[in-house]
Amino acid sequence: MSENQTGTTVLVVEDERDVRACLRTGLQDRGFDVIEAESRDSALDMIRRNPVDLVTLDLCLGADDGLELARELREARNVPIIIVTALGAPQDRVRGLENGADDYITKPFHLSEVVMRMTKVLRRYELEASASADSGTDLPHLLDFDHCVFDTRRRFVRKLDGRPIDLTDTELRLLELFVRHPGRVLSRDEISLALRGQAWSPLDRTIDGHVARLRRKIDPGHDEPLLIRSVRGVGYVFTGEVCPETGPDDPAPGAMPVQDR
Repeated sequence: MSENQTGTTVLVVEDERDVRACLRTGLQDRGFDVIEAESRDSALDMIRRNPVDLVTLDLCLGADDGLELARELREARNVPIIIVTALGAPQDRVRGLENGADDYITKPFHLSEVVMRMTKVLRRYELEASASADSGTDLPHLLDFDHCVFDTRRRFVRKLDGRPIDLTDTELRLLELFVRHPGRVLSRDEISLALRGQAWSPLDRTIDGHVARLRRKIDPGHDEPLLIRSVRGVGYVFTGEVCPETGPDDPAPGAMPVQDR
C-alpha cells in the first residue's frame, strides 16, 4: 500500500487548532480525505455519520477523557485508532493500547511517521479482512510470538527451546484467534462467536475464565499480563508481535494430541 490513500477517510480528533490544521493539510496532501472533531461529542457524531476508515485521537481534549472516548469510538465502529498525544510516559502508552488504540504516537511528531504508522495499521486491517474472506486457506500455519512457536495446523505450541506448552483445544482456538489478529481489540461477543458459535451474555464469565487460564500458560511469571491485555468494557487485545515462522517445518518435541478438559 502506498502513501497515496485516495478514498481513505481519516477522522482527526484534536482540540488544538494548529495541530488539527497540520494533520489535515499533511494528510490531504497525501490523498487522504479528512474530517475533524475537537471534542468527544463531535467525534462520536462524526464517526456515526461518516464512513470513517481510521481515527487519530488526542488524549487531552479539554474536559473530555480521551481514553474513555477511545473505548466509545471502538464500540461505535471497529476501525483503527492511533493515539497522537503529548502524554509520552510508558504507562500512558500501555493505557492507550489497553483502551482500544492500535498504535501510539507522541508529540511533537513528524508527519511522515504518522503516515507510515497509519499505512501500516490500515494494511494490517486489509490483510485481516482478506484472510477472513479467504477462509484462512492461505494463512501461514507456523507463527512466532514471544519466544514461542504456534503450529496452527498440527495444533501445538512450544517454546523456541522445544519445551511444549500444554493447552486445551479451547485454549488453542482462543490463542489462534488472538495471534491471527495482533493489535486488534476483540470484543467478548466476537470471541464467543468464534469459540462457541453463540453471542456473549454480560452475565457469562466463561470467556474471561478461558483468557485467564491462557494467560497463565503463555505469559507466566508476571503480575500484569503482557501479551493479552484487557480493554475495559470491550474485550481483549493481543499486544505481542507475531511473525510467520521461517525455519524448518519440524515436528514438536514431545507434542501430544490435545484434549479439551
